[in-house]
Amino acid sequence: MADSEDASDGRVTHRTGPETEPATVTSGPPVRPAPASSGSGPATGVPGRIVISVDAMGGDRGPSAVVGGIADSARKNPDIGFILHGPRSELGPLVDKRKLGDRCEIRDVSGIVQMGDKPSHVVRHGRDTSMWSTIEAVRNGEAAVAVSCGNTGALMALSMMRLRKLEGVNRPAIACLWPSRNPQGFNVVLDVGADIRADQDDLRQYALMGAAYARSGLGLDTPRVGLLNVGTEEHKGRAELKLAHEMIGQAATTGRYDFVGFVEGGDIPSDRADVIVTDGFTGNVALKTGEGTASLIRDLLGEAFRFSPLSRMAALLALTSLKRLQKRIDPRRVNGGVFLGLNGTVVKSHGSADATGVSAAIKLAFRLAQTGFNEKLAERVATVGLPSAGAAADEKGEAAS
Repeated sequence: MADSEDASDGRVTHRTGPETEPATVTSGPPVRPAPASSGSGPATGVPGRIVISVDAMGGDRGPSAVVGGIADSARKNPDIGFILHGPRSELGPLVDKRKLGDRCEIRDVSGIVQMGDKPSHVVRHGRDTSMWSTIEAVRNGEAAVAVSCGNTGALMALSMMRLRKLEGVNRPAIACLWPSRNPQGFNVVLDVGADIRADQDDLRQYALMGAAYARSGLGLDTPRVGLLNVGTEEHKGRAELKLAHEMIGQAATTGRYDFVGFVEGGDIPSDRADVIVTDGFTGNVALKTGEGTASLIRDLLGEAFRFSPLSRMAALLALTSLKRLQKRIDPRRVNGGVFLGLNGTVVKSHGSADATGVSAAIKLAFRLAQTGFNEKLAERVATVGLPSAGAAADEKGEAAS
């Protein structure tokens, strides 16, 4: 996942497009997206079609990889339409080459959010960018989900400003799917980089949102939730983790999940829990470590099988099993972190995603839209709610004593 940072940080230089008047967070009420578009373009005019809004300019590989992913998805699923955002002069020939004219509507915008751009600058001056236009299509109800390979911090900042947080949510989170030993093949891990801070109330909300995501994304009726800590004993960890342990356990029945207590780093890919809850700093470090370790193992296996003629022969004999393993741990096939806690669904694709990775992110976006995930999440958060300020203060006082 691309460079994540706090959405309130710093200055920035923006590469493309004229600057506009600063936008404010109070500009207009949030609009909850419709299941499918109400527009009149080729992507939006088919009844029952779920429309995905795609930022064509955010990835490291350029718009050709994004359009390639759209083409793969369009070929596999006739129920998806696309609104593609970026310069028409670049996107038009790519769309025509893939014969996507009846499935893809182009929104002509010239600006591009670079990976090095600061979120604060994009929020103030990014109206002409493909990323802003992508989020705006969801805000206006023209598309069900937004997908972008772009700058994570800028994407989160724009999503929070234009879509707004769900009522009752303090900090949105980014959830990712992590390969695991569970029957479903993956665990949900959150937060993996939306915000480096998280207190006990935030961690409790992450548990609720992660469980809702596991129900929609993995088909689990009653997911098991674990809270990441330095040990499984209840006396270990920081004060907010101990408070979160109690609060997450108390909300389990209403939140429709089973709480398994504290889990350790080694449990992230295990079958002990289906949802792993942690703060964004820890989650992002774990995610990048996991990606780096998977890459190292892949390279070491390649070196081992190329070591000698005998090992190369062994590789040929094991080719089917090696391909199965490669597919199982291929990060492109589980590409897509979901922003949870907003009035709209946003899927963050890896910045270096190729066509296979973009297609996987679109598949995830389609499934979430198809299940009405965000509406169900809003209902769950509203039902469970938050502890009152007085109750939270009492709990902190008890922990201190």
